[in-house]
Amino acid sequence: MNEGFANHKIITEANSLPTITVIIATYNAETYLAGCIQSVLEQSYPYYELFIIDGGSTDRTLSIIEQYKHHIAYWTSEPDQGIYDAWNKGIRKATGSWIAFIGSDDLLYPNALQTFVDHILAHPKQNQLEFISSTIELVDENLSPIRVVGDAWSWDKFSRFMNTWHVGAFHSSRLFSTYGLFNTSYKISGDYELLLRANDRLVTSFVPVNTVRMRTGGVSNVNLIRASEETYRAKVANKVISPIKGYVLKYIDRFRLEVRKRTNGKFLL
Repeated sequence: MNEGFANHKIITEANSLPTITVIIATYNAETYLAGCIQSVLEQSYPYYELFIIDGGSTDRTLSIIEQYKHHIAYWTSEPDQGIYDAWNKGIRKATGSWIAFIGSDDLLYPNALQTFVDHILAHPKQNQLEFISSTIELVDENLSPIRVVGDAWSWDKFSRFMNTWHVGAFHSSRLFSTYGLFNTSYKISGDYELLLRANDRLVTSFVPVNTVRMRTGGVSNVNLIRASEETYRAKVANKVISPIKGYVLKYIDRFRLEVRKRTNGKFLL
């Protein structure tokens, strides 16, 4: 296992201000990782620590990490069980009062962290907040805009589908101490499952500002089916729906996705 630490002086100087741990999970991420790291280093808000949790990359990822090692508070490289396992490793080491996850091909806007912090400091329930999301700009590999996504959390919507986006969102450290870490048996919908545990008790807020540019190459049909199956499993596990209803809806959704695949989207059931 390769592992490294940098100075935590910046985050410990924050005093009463919110401190942030930014976690980037990587695996063979040489193409965009440097840009992602740079977008963190260019943040206007200074009280953060950067973690990189690598899954045992075999490309130039580790050499890029080495290049930036003096700016990285903690990094490790070893085989893992997927992104949620990587995130859990980061959470266990985090010292920030808030934790944000970004993909290795994502880019934070320069004022992203400051935007969230300003929102927290102005919020009447700042000491109870557990989860804060924002809008996200989806872009192609060349950073050309595709569309803006993200909506304010509400139990009515969230119990039916994940209407918030985890990329760049702020997760209070209290969230994990109260409800536990990510369930690594999920490979796509583990972030949804975690927030479902709180049910309608989750204390949330929403920043209607783009904070991240997220590259998206489109989700394959296989992954859509797996995400759907995991979503219904998460709902059943957290008693949002009954096992019978979950079973029926899972196969209805699978049929819908298979039809869309076979007809190239002509019949969008």
